Amino acid sequence: MDEEYDVIVLGTGLKECILSGLLSVDGLKVLHMDRNDYYGGESTSLNLIQLWKKFRGNDKPPADLGPSRDYNVDMMPKFIMANGALVRVLIHTDVTKYLSFKAVDGSYVFNKGKVHKVPATDMEALKSPLMGLFEKRRARNFFIYVQDYVENDPKTHGGLDLSRITTKELIAKYGLSDDTIDFIGHSLALHRDDRYLYEPALDTVKRMKLYAESLARFQGGSPYIYPLYGLGELPQAFARLSAVYGGTYMLNKPECKVEFDEEGKVVGVTSEGETAKCKKVVCDPSYLPNKVRKVGKVARAIAIMSHPIPNTNDSHSVQIILPQKQLGRRSDMYVFCCSYTHNVAPRGKFIAFVSTEAETDNLQTELKPGIDLLGPVDELFFDIYDRYEPVNEPSLDNCFISTSYDGTTHFESTVTDVLNMYTMITGKVLDLNVDLAAASAAEE
Repeated sequence: MDEEYDVIVLGTGLKECILSGLLSVDGLKVLHMDRNDYYGGESTSLNLIQLWKKFRGNDKPPADLGPSRDYNVDMMPKFIMANGALVRVLIHTDVTKYLSFKAVDGSYVFNKGKVHKVPATDMEALKSPLMGLFEKRRARNFFIYVQDYVENDPKTHGGLDLSRITTKELIAKYGLSDDTIDFIGHSLALHRDDRYLYEPALDTVKRMKLYAESLARFQGGSPYIYPLYGLGELPQAFARLSAVYGGTYMLNKPECKVEFDEEGKVVGVTSEGETAKCKKVVCDPSYLPNKVRKVGKVARAIAIMSHPIPNTNDSHSVQIILPQKQLGRRSDMYVFCCSYTHNVAPRGKFIAFVSTEAETDNLQTELKPGIDLLGPVDELFFDIYDRYEPVNEPSLDNCFISTSYDGTTHFESTVTDVLNMYTMITGKVLDLNVDLAAASAAEE
């Protein structure tokens, strides 16, 4: 281990594994270490016995739940936008050869106490029970504007500069109701709170276009895809990529201590009495606790069920977004469900997650609106974890720390963090202009 590396990566969460893969492909000498004896860190997948140990304190789950090995329960479940940044990273790095994906059945939104399919196009808007007749027409006109909008073609802008006007000002031009704005902002543009209304409209329009393009890729019921056997496959796939390009992996390395010189710059990492020298360290917040601050908590419930979520057209995989305004909250709530069709549970079993940014200390009451949508559950586990973000200055100490996972059930914010870190580490912007149509990134 007493060697010198360009970068030492600590932790095998998805963000860290993507970065070690990208940096190895760039020709950097990378050492990747983890204190755990498994890949994935906080975003690992657990079988049933591991799940029982974590939440029930023993390794004796009920036999009627089926074989432990048939469960792959993701601890940070997130669907992947079919046309989004993560798919572009997968194709850019050729990691798709290690993975198989399947489309997600449904994308729904909670509105006025009911679950509705999310309308994503002008035609779907006309059919949606979310809106009355006149509102449908107004929404259709707005969707057509968004679908036709091309950033570098002013003829499509309708005389509006979306980098200057706010989302609220743009939507006001179409006269849309608050409820319509709610589902557009939260279940199409995937904003987590209502700050977007006062920010430039361009970001929201781009997000809506991404949703519609992703939906069109598979002609399915949602814009999302998900790996067979769950997300635990993703960190390992990027670890393989790193190894192919000369990266070195060491799991089960206790007490990885980051070493600094007298100027506060990183010089290496020590574990078990040996020090590996390096120029830069990439890690999750748990490895440098004195360089991060707590920014919130995520509350979640994990359910094992024997049926799909009611009112989702028997979807075997589905996301439901409960916008903050519908619940009288400051942030959205998310329901995620996957099943044996994605090989994450035995036949006939479904895994559901309800997650949100914690606003109180009473998990069960806070998560109740989402849990109430699930119907009867076989087992229910509650969990809460802290969210951290870095407060250091990487240009001074050469430490590049990821932010903790948020409570959302989609990957776009995760990949944004990775791409920003990549640029800070290398000084380059990762080119993700790949032809997604030519590259078959998913399997029906």
